[in-house]
Order: sequence, then C-alpha cells, then structure tokens
Amino acid sequence: MPLLAELGRSQHITATADALGLPQSTVSRAIARASAVVGTELLVRDGRGVRLTAAAKVLLPHVDAALAEFQAGLGLVRHEAEVVRGRIAVSFQHTFGEAVLPLLISAFRQRHPQTEFNLSQGSRDGCLAELAAGDADLALTAPIAAPGRLISSAALYREPLRLVVHHRHPVARRRRARLAEIRQDPFVAMGPGYGMRSLTDALFREAGFRPRIAFESQDSHTARGLVSAGLGLSILPPGGQAPGRHPAGQAGDLGWVELALDSGLAFREIGLAWRERRGGADAEPDPVRLFRELVLSEGPALLAGLVRVRSGN
Repeated sequence: MPLLAELGRSQHITATADALGLPQSTVSRAIARASAVVGTELLVRDGRGVRLTAAAKVLLPHVDAALAEFQAGLGLVRHEAEVVRGRIAVSFQHTFGEAVLPLLISAFRQRHPQTEFNLSQGSRDGCLAELAAGDADLALTAPIAAPGRLISSAALYREPLRLVVHHRHPVARRRRARLAEIRQDPFVAMGPGYGMRSLTDALFREAGFRPRIAFESQDSHTARGLVSAGLGLSILPPGGQAPGRHPAGQAGDLGWVELALDSGLAFREIGLAWRERRGGADAEPDPVRLFRELVLSEGPALLAGLVRVRSGN
C-alpha cells in the first residue's frame, strides 16, 4: 500500500523506487502482485512514465485512508509501550500529607497518569523503618535520613520552625521570641520517634533547659488545637492559614499565633530517602526511578513557593 500511494503521487516507477529506497525491479514486481490481488491492471505505460488506470484511481483514496489509519494505530501502540505503569510506595510524615506530597504526586501524574501510589504516613522513625524493611520505595522525612550502605538520601528544601502560642499569651503580639521567655510554660510536644521531637529536643538543649511537657501529640493539627485552647505552647512548622489561626479582632478565646524563634537551630530540612538496590539504578522499577528523579530535580522549585506562603514571606 505505501508503494501504491507513492506511485500515485509520482506517476513514475523510477521516482517511486528512489523515494522508497527500493530497486526498480522490486517496485515493478510489487505492482504486478498488487494487480493480481485486485484482479485488474493498476498501471499502464504512457511513454517513459506510467499512468494510473481508472481502477487504480478509484482504489488510491482508500489506500491513503488505510495507511493513515495504520499510522494512527502504530502511534497508539508506540505510546502504549512508553506509558509508565506500576505502583510506587511512599512513606511520609504527617505534616507532608496536606500539601508537599500531593504537589509532587500531581506533577508526576501529569506525565505518567497510569502510575499508582501506595501511601503510608507516620512518625519519622516509622517511615524509615518501612523503607529499610522494603515496605516503602521512598520516604519523605525531616530531618533527612542519614545515608548509609543501604539507604541514600538528598535534601529537598528547608523551612523555619515557629513558636506557636495562644493568642492571649504575653508574647503573642511580638514578632520574635526566645525560648528562655517561655521556660515556665507547659509544652505540647510531638511523641518520641517523630521528626519534630528530635528538633525541639535540640532547641531546648541549646537553650539550656528541659520543657515541662504537658501533652505529647502524633500530629501537628492536634498540637495546634491544644495550643489554641490555651493548654500549652508548641514549636511547629509554619501553619499558613491552618484552622485556628487567630486574626486581629476575632471574637472568642480559641486561637493561636506563631512567632519566629531566636535560634540558629529553628528550622527543619526535608529530604527524600530511598533504598539502594542490588544492581544499582537499573534494578529499580521505572516508576520509582522516574518519581525519584522528578522529586530531586524539580521538587525544590515546586516546593519553594509553598514554603514562602506558609512562612508568610
């Protein structure tokens, strides 16, 4: 069919042979076979060239249409072969479930919509345990996992930590505060094994005292709720417009505000961790490798705007 279509355009066996990269004899034999299949002559000689018969002129539009359909089908087959399918297991800390991980998955699914995700959230220690056990392909944690023989990791972005207090607290109208100023206040901490717990422990060690822990929580939303009710204060990532923020003039006693902390340790660094596989990157399933590459190459830029908004910058 491609030969007939080209012959219909060129009206010359030599030109057709050159266009298709075939010997003239091959073109001539192919035309003879086509005529035999159709049951009538498709070409007649006309001087040095050839001329399509009436039967060929009737057939040619259908040949072109069939070729176009075939090319469309071939394109679909090639696209199907390139589609990335599979399942990616991601373990992540609770604070990344609201915006960070959805942003990364959305960017990936725009390119590979057939990929599925298994999501597991919990404490930092739990996320890294799942990764080490092979139950997760990737882990999103803060602080970043320490690289080792079987685990690799890379930083994605950094965000400040804030002192979160009840809106009637004596320091609530300030922009900054020192931990020494809230030494006697009850503290709402994250539980042991959570990334924020290790970070706040380091902050209090730097300040030279241990906080009076009133509550231990497993997620930042609960911690903010306890602060909002005046049951203590906490140190958390920026809350942006999270429920409970107390704007000036709001009625009622519930509400929290956040302040910058005067400490060089008042930040957390978020990173991605993954298991090194025997055989290297070639042994890694394509969806996992592609998602990891996207997160590492485009994640910092994707998340930079989110950090600015939540930090109020």
